[in-house]
Amino acid sequence: MVSIDLYKNLPTSDELPDSDDTPVDNEDQNFLPNYLLFLLAIIWKDRNDWYFGVDMGIYHTSGENPRVPVIPDGFLTVGVNRRRPGNKSRKSYVVWEEGGMVPQLVLEVVSWTPGNEYESKMAIYEKLGVLYYVIYNPEYYQRDRHQPFEIYRQIDGKYQLQSGEPYWLPEIGLGIGRTQATVGGIDREILSWFDQYGRRYLSSEELAQQAQLEAQQAQLEAQKERQARLAAIAQLDNIGLTVQQISVALGLSINEVRQQLEES
Repeated sequence: MVSIDLYKNLPTSDELPDSDDTPVDNEDQNFLPNYLLFLLAIIWKDRNDWYFGVDMGIYHTSGENPRVPVIPDGFLTVGVNRRRPGNKSRKSYVVWEEGGMVPQLVLEVVSWTPGNEYESKMAIYEKLGVLYYVIYNPEYYQRDRHQPFEIYRQIDGKYQLQSGEPYWLPEIGLGIGRTQATVGGIDREILSWFDQYGRRYLSSEELAQQAQLEAQQAQLEAQKERQARLAAIAQLDNIGLTVQQISVALGLSINEVRQQLEES
């Protein structure tokens, strides 16, 4: 943590603008960071030591002017409270109000309009000290002469391109990568979080669907098991067991046994 005195002459978050009034220019720039945020709210629902910002300004002191923010499409900081003191939401992410805590990961989604993701923004995040820099560029990677998904890690103060996907982030305790999923009834490629074994974390929609399928499967299994027990009644009756004995052996009521014998 950095001494508060170091930042005593800097503006507060209330004094800094919290919007650049510049809209995103493609769907993924809004959807994908929000998807990662909502997924984290499930994965880390019992934790309050993290913050994920979407299209939010990061104010810092590593640039020429602390009043000029850098605005990634998404960023993650582990080690800060999800809510500010007084249970207030953040207008911006102001590093000097976060004890000097810099995001460990930033995400940029490349759009039709080049945003200097591979040049000036990379230099800013590198100087700021962001450990991981993720660039997602599924549409324009050939134009930019890069790969659709790239992740850079700071090593000795410089970003170095990493390999492997999903890529495990040991300092964060998550993996990140691309996957195919059905979201809102639409099949599409998304970015997602993964566990250390490369298993994708499921969204609330997928978890609900999984629970429904499991309940249906359990119901079918119960029906099959009951039909098997009912079918065994005649066999036990043929070898001379009484109604009471069959009831105990199969875990059925006496009335169920009698009814099945009458119908068979």
